[in-house]
Amino acid sequence: MAGGGKRKRLSLSKLYSFACGKTSLKGDQSQMGTTGFSRVVHCNEPDSFEAKIRKYSGNYVSTTKYNVATFLPKSLFEQFRRVANFYFLVVGILAFTPLAPYTAVSAIFPLIVVVGATMVKEGIEDWKRTQQDIEMNNRKTRVHQGDGTFKSTGWKNLRVGDIVKVKKDEYFPADLLLLSSTFDDGICYVETMNLDGETNLKLKQALEATAFMHEDSYYRDFKALIKCEDPNTNLYSFVGTLDFEQNLYPLSPQRLLLRDSKLRNTEYIYGAVIFTGHDTKVMQNATAPPSKRSKFEKQMDKIVYFLFFALFMMAFIGSLVFGVATNNDLDGEKMKRWYLQPNDSTIYFDPKKVGMASIFHFLTALMLYNYFIPISLYVSIEVVKVFQSSFINNDINLYYEPSDRPAHSRTSNLNEELGQVDTILSDKTGTLTCNSMEFIKCSVAGTAYGHGVTEAERGMGVREGESVKGWDQSKDSSTTKPHIKGFNFKDERIMDGNWVHEPQARIIEKFFRLLAICHTAIPDVDEETGKISYEAESPDEAAFVIAAREIGFEFYKRTQTSVAVREYDPKTGRKVERVYTVLNVLEFNSARKRMSVIVRNEEGKLLLLCKGADSVMFERLAKSNRGFEEETKNHVNDYADSGLRTLILAYRELDEEEYKIFNHKFTEAKNSVNADREALIDDMAEKVERNLILLGATAVEDKLQEGVPACIDKLAQAGIKMWVLTGDKMETAINIGFSCCLLRQGMKQIIINLETPDILSLEKTGNKDAIAKASKDSVLRQITDGKALITGPSGTAETFALIIDGKSLAYALEDDMKHLLLELAMSCASVICCRSSPKQKALVTRLVKSGTKKTTLAIGDGANDVGMLQEADIGVGISGVEGMQAAMASDVAIAQFRYLERLLFVHGHWCYRRLSSMICYFFYKNIAFGFSIWLYEAYTSFSAQSVYNDWFLSFYNVFFTALPVAALGIFEQDVSAASCLKYPLLYQEGMKNLLFGWRRVLHWLGNGFYTAIVVFFFCSTALQHQAFNPDGKTVGMDVLGGTMYTCIVWAVNLQMAMTVCYFTKDTARSHYILSMHVVPFLLGIWVPVSVNVYNCLQTLCRSPCPMLLLTGLQSYL
Repeated sequence: MAGGGKRKRLSLSKLYSFACGKTSLKGDQSQMGTTGFSRVVHCNEPDSFEAKIRKYSGNYVSTTKYNVATFLPKSLFEQFRRVANFYFLVVGILAFTPLAPYTAVSAIFPLIVVVGATMVKEGIEDWKRTQQDIEMNNRKTRVHQGDGTFKSTGWKNLRVGDIVKVKKDEYFPADLLLLSSTFDDGICYVETMNLDGETNLKLKQALEATAFMHEDSYYRDFKALIKCEDPNTNLYSFVGTLDFEQNLYPLSPQRLLLRDSKLRNTEYIYGAVIFTGHDTKVMQNATAPPSKRSKFEKQMDKIVYFLFFALFMMAFIGSLVFGVATNNDLDGEKMKRWYLQPNDSTIYFDPKKVGMASIFHFLTALMLYNYFIPISLYVSIEVVKVFQSSFINNDINLYYEPSDRPAHSRTSNLNEELGQVDTILSDKTGTLTCNSMEFIKCSVAGTAYGHGVTEAERGMGVREGESVKGWDQSKDSSTTKPHIKGFNFKDERIMDGNWVHEPQARIIEKFFRLLAICHTAIPDVDEETGKISYEAESPDEAAFVIAAREIGFEFYKRTQTSVAVREYDPKTGRKVERVYTVLNVLEFNSARKRMSVIVRNEEGKLLLLCKGADSVMFERLAKSNRGFEEETKNHVNDYADSGLRTLILAYRELDEEEYKIFNHKFTEAKNSVNADREALIDDMAEKVERNLILLGATAVEDKLQEGVPACIDKLAQAGIKMWVLTGDKMETAINIGFSCCLLRQGMKQIIINLETPDILSLEKTGNKDAIAKASKDSVLRQITDGKALITGPSGTAETFALIIDGKSLAYALEDDMKHLLLELAMSCASVICCRSSPKQKALVTRLVKSGTKKTTLAIGDGANDVGMLQEADIGVGISGVEGMQAAMASDVAIAQFRYLERLLFVHGHWCYRRLSSMICYFFYKNIAFGFSIWLYEAYTSFSAQSVYNDWFLSFYNVFFTALPVAALGIFEQDVSAASCLKYPLLYQEGMKNLLFGWRRVLHWLGNGFYTAIVVFFFCSTALQHQAFNPDGKTVGMDVLGGTMYTCIVWAVNLQMAMTVCYFTKDTARSHYILSMHVVPFLLGIWVPVSVNVYNCLQTLCRSPCPMLLLTGLQSYL
């Protein structure tokens, strides 16, 4: 707080609710009662018969995926949707039949461990959501009891029609119709950050007919009937009527208080419950974000399918060989393998029924060779990704102290994608820049004012080898004045009251007076210091009000119907207080690109004050008052070249009759109840905002965030393509591009726009079809020329940048042209799309993602960037000035753009390398194990007998090789973080997918086959024809299996030890302590598990044969 003093509380009853009109009913009522407008609410009568028969939903809200009854079936269904898990389920069921080559328990145990672990994880996550739901549903609010008293109850107990009382800083428990508030005029202040991420507070106002009921006793006999729209997702619209005391009153969004928004700076309000529970607008909008699957997951699915094919082929070949061998067992009365007694065997080995025996063998083989499929792969990856996300969340280098915001990985599914980004699509304002506007220059009556120099101008000076001289308040050591946030302006001609000596002093006075009046800001006065600060809806608006104050037009008070300004009076040389009555406010939106206020001054004159974008303002100027239009346009272009954001200021006087007609129709439009209400309001505003008199233009600078140029330069060195999608003018975007190193000296620009003389002259005719055809042909020609320029002889040694405006982009994104645009854009090092709408941003992102088939990352900070973030493979949200909606819709949230460098180059690179190595190793160790079983089968005529003990089979993936592979996925790193940042080219390892392409995967698969072959033949050869004990007996299957098992475990773990680059104590422990010695030893002495295993281990340890002890080392070397 300024000066550390206590702030004076805002008197909200004096705030003017600009969107509200008088409570008359002139609109169309035909929609009430029709489809989409059928909701009827009996206020204060939730128990009435009419209310009960409608069976509206209760206010209990559940955001969980499961409940007690559905957890087991739904969770099991989710688990067995995975092909691998379903396969192991089928194998587990078959294990209970005589076909099984091992016990059923050993087959089911690994599946239970893996599925159980995943279900426990999901259960814990859902329980956390359940706890949040319980906390929310049990929050307390006060509800009317029917006798003029209010009693505390839980949110979950509210019903449609209840009257509730909500106090300051409490959340609204349901969607409420505002009936009254602490203040006589029924105004309250609402924070909607939980709904739309916007940090600015919004004004709401009750109907005049109910605003007087600001005490509990008024509601004893209150009765009213509400007819309104059905539940829907639109946060910003509401259509309905209130039938109260035999009068109908229109209802608009200004009367609606939405669930999960908070009451601010108002002691209490009364409201009627309209929508409850899942019918509320916030819950209607609570749709799950789009499901994003990483390329790793899709590649893993293909590998699993390939291994399934290999498994079936191995089982099929084995069954064929088995069938042939079994068929030859009995040749008449002659038995070739007499020791198998083929003349007295079961159907599984009956030479007389070879076909059935082969089929049964095939099913047995499918169970026996199932170790080709890594059952614990998915759960291991999930565990590893959770650890990787925690590393991102706890990275101190991604923590932004000024706003106390660390990085937040909102999903762990896309960690490895951070290491494969090929194209970044970025918003500009608030993402590359600070979204902290500073008033730096202005043009008034054709004269330019302001000596400030922008970062874009400095960047141009560096490119051209010239030093740029200019003034910057934050860097001026000669001034003793503290830096004023939002004001970086200096010009002695108009500061300190000197503007009165300028030739156009009257116009300067009107210019800054307009800045002091035409806005929706709210003044906040510090009681101790008397200093005024402003709460504004945007940084631009705050900068304008501050600029007006510093020049001498201080806005200091607002009431419901007026604004008060302390102005410098040229006649007396003193400041005087003037009050302007606010009659109407025509609000700003992205379609209008302007805002206006209609005020009456103290002399009784009616003035329309307007400010807006040059693209819509110049065409609204009066033909007879364009004296300095050309000079202003030139200044605006110069400001855009300097990277500044500009607005045009204009006004006109209204006569009483004209205003009377306008106000009558405008009031009708505001009070209309049909769905076209906003369009009617905009149409009336369009009619009055004409014949304006030009005053001048403002220029504000949105400074680049710290470290942006260096970050973009590093991204370019790594080969990452950078696209900027912005709503700014082309000149502004180009100069910001130079400032942030997106555009570089020597880079040739390919500019596509529709500002050609032919198109401009055609637009004056108004022939829309002709304009559209000519525009499309022009865009196509420019794209074709651009491609020719790049592919031509001169294009081989040059770097290109593509700049395209919003109008051209609309045609370029059509189906028959978008691929040509993409081809051109991907041939350029940088791309800038200017004047882009939020929808165009999302469409461009979709085009790049689907057209290149490479990983795209979108980064933005505002609600208009949400579509772009959700379309990209990875959405990164900046938690900045424009609220948290982009951060909430993102996959990863960071506080500053420069953190993207560390996020990609360090965490992305490490995650990609760790997971690719981990997955490849997972398949390798399973093939080495599974193929050794197949080799033994081939050695024994495919008898369907496992060479390994049942529990050795079960514990191979679950215990013996589990920790090393997890350690690899969590701790592995090829180079340090400093090296990752120092050498950006290291990032191309992921961009080119060098570690998880089919070539590397097949190499690892082949290595697995090779390891199995070496282990099997060394073990079988080493133990062949040797006396194994004092009795002279040779080894049996148990000893051979134990030896092979030991060698396989040693081989796969030593293979990892030789593969890892970062060998830590944790990695070493996981390799040697648990996986190789402790667990097998404990398993061996656990007699109930397997006596054969224990006896086998004893025999191996007592064996006098040195060859046996060296087999493990030989098999690996």
